[in-house]
Amino acid sequence: MAIHPTALVDVSAKVDETAEIGPYCVINADARIGARTRLMGHVFIDGPIDIGEDNVFYPYSTVGVAPQDLKYAGERSETRIGHRNKIREFVTIHRGTEGGGMLTSIGNDNLVMAYTHIAHDVRVGNHVVLSHSTTCGGHVIIEDWAVIGAHTGLHQFCRVGKHAMIGGFSVVTQDVMPYSLSSSQREIKVFGANKIGLERRGYSAASIEALHKAFRLLGKSGLNTTQAVDKINGEVEHTPEIDDLLAFIARSERGFVK
Repeated sequence: MAIHPTALVDVSAKVDETAEIGPYCVINADARIGARTRLMGHVFIDGPIDIGEDNVFYPYSTVGVAPQDLKYAGERSETRIGHRNKIREFVTIHRGTEGGGMLTSIGNDNLVMAYTHIAHDVRVGNHVVLSHSTTCGGHVIIEDWAVIGAHTGLHQFCRVGKHAMIGGFSVVTQDVMPYSLSSSQREIKVFGANKIGLERRGYSAASIEALHKAFRLLGKSGLNTTQAVDKINGEVEHTPEIDDLLAFIARSERGFVK
């Protein structure tokens, strides 16, 4: 097991024999670190936490520490991180709270860039990119393949749908629809489907065009949401992506970005 002599590893931590723990890392009690995961140096890991395989944690990341929630009273909550994630410099990830199911979770194959903050009870899916200095308030949900631009702030309890892309320096206070391309200066707006991202992932031209039509009805037709949804049901081809979009809208509790 490659553990640098300056690292501090609690005797109760379970570190796979193929993992690599670099200089001046701290791994506290009740931590599990999977095969081939690498902590480069000066990484702080606090349990309870379960970290999967083939992850890389860059220097000065702080993972699994107590949440910045004034209601938190030390109850046992945890952090789970899947496989093949890249956690860059100065990232902070906080464990869950009683109000959010006691869990903060990150899936597989994600890139979390420098200075990003992932607050308590956040759920990040798979293949997500959180660009540098993204701030995720508590209870945020980010679905698969979403891309969040640099210095974007996500208000607590907001959801970002799958394959959505949010431009840098955006302020997000409502849910962001799946497959959409959104950005804001003073106010976040949807500009249409995330065309380039969807093309790269193999979505058909027909599916992308159906999404364009749906977003135009939702955001540019002057219709309210109920009227726009009725129009989509009557006029837009019901691809699986349109069904996802309508289901996302139906579940929205904070409203959603148009």
